[in-house]
Amino acid sequence: MQKIDVAVANKKVGELFYEQHEDRYIFNYTQKGDAISLIMPYRVSSYIHKNKLHPIFDMNMPEGYLFEILKQYIAKEYGYLDDFLIFSYLCPNIQSRLIYESWCTKSDVVSFDLEDILQNDTTDTFTNLVQTYLSKNAIGGVQPKSLAFLRDKESLLTKEYIVKTWGEEYENLALNEYFCLKALKKAGVKTANVQLSKNKRFLVVERFNYDKKNEQFLGFEEVLTLLGKNKEQKYSGSYESVAKIIYSVTTNKLESMQSYFAVVVMNYLLKNGDAHLKNFGILYSNDCKDIYFAPAYDIVNTVVYHHKDRPALTMFGKKIWFGKKELLKFGVQECFLSKKEVQRIYKRCIQSLQSTITEIEEYIQKDGSFYNIGSKMVDSLKLSLDAKSYKEMPDELVRNWR
Repeated sequence: MQKIDVAVANKKVGELFYEQHEDRYIFNYTQKGDAISLIMPYRVSSYIHKNKLHPIFDMNMPEGYLFEILKQYIAKEYGYLDDFLIFSYLCPNIQSRLIYESWCTKSDVVSFDLEDILQNDTTDTFTNLVQTYLSKNAIGGVQPKSLAFLRDKESLLTKEYIVKTWGEEYENLALNEYFCLKALKKAGVKTANVQLSKNKRFLVVERFNYDKKNEQFLGFEEVLTLLGKNKEQKYSGSYESVAKIIYSVTTNKLESMQSYFAVVVMNYLLKNGDAHLKNFGILYSNDCKDIYFAPAYDIVNTVVYHHKDRPALTMFGKKIWFGKKELLKFGVQECFLSKKEVQRIYKRCIQSLQSTITEIEEYIQKDGSFYNIGSKMVDSLKLSLDAKSYKEMPDELVRNWR
């Protein structure tokens, strides 16, 4: 039976098997030591998952664009296809707190110059990145993206990045996400470090799962994983359930809940309808003594592409664009913050939103190619300033968008 060895800090702790005839995945700890997941502590008995990989492994499975490319390649190479084969192919190249060994060959690390990627943001460049790092692309999300190892000429360091691009159906998605993440940062929220390419075709995102001070990878788990769910269930849940799991696992609870509340508020104000369970994460030290809310990532204004879009998860049992009253209530009741604290955070988020609106309006004057998406963003963000709740974007607002 084929297996995958799983190690923490270069010390093997367990093995993953797949019983094809039973269609079940089995993980066994081989020795007592560090846990592979916050929800999978050491135990003598097996962790068995029927039909699906355990969430800590499934978290690394590609989706959408990457998955379509990868499964065609693997099916052609091996003559069959299942999740265990895909994960076996990818896992030896995953750089994380967990280290894997499978029967598949580990690929050599190839790097490109960061500046070259930022200056040459063409379709050919992106295709080259995807082909070069196909065996390393253990990243989720349906948007066209690729992992890449890029050299920074100034710092002389090679770091792991995610390079995102966009197709015709999501015009100017890189600029959209860039402005949204800048808004989060203005609101005092830690975000992934990002750079825009010369022609705004790429958003280059630095991975944040490496502890530079201690020179080791941090543990990272999506909230989806912590809830014991797989990627097909990423829209099944509530922002209340996310708050509960963050509060239950983090060691710096107040700071983590403040950050989470600010991210939720900004997702509503920015009209991001894709803030699902994979888009919130937890980081932790190798010994699991420091566990905290991860920087914000994957935040875009989605209503400019689908004007009837609504929040990805429920709040108070509903998927509507809640206004100030409900968001403050959420902060007090579900994030365990004081009324004074949620009001302070909300005010800071509104100030960030106002600044972002001005910034986008000024940018539109310089770059006419962003007028269509930029003006829609401005319209929808201004709607958030009235502090009211909306089921969806009002018809009178979007009438001129079509």
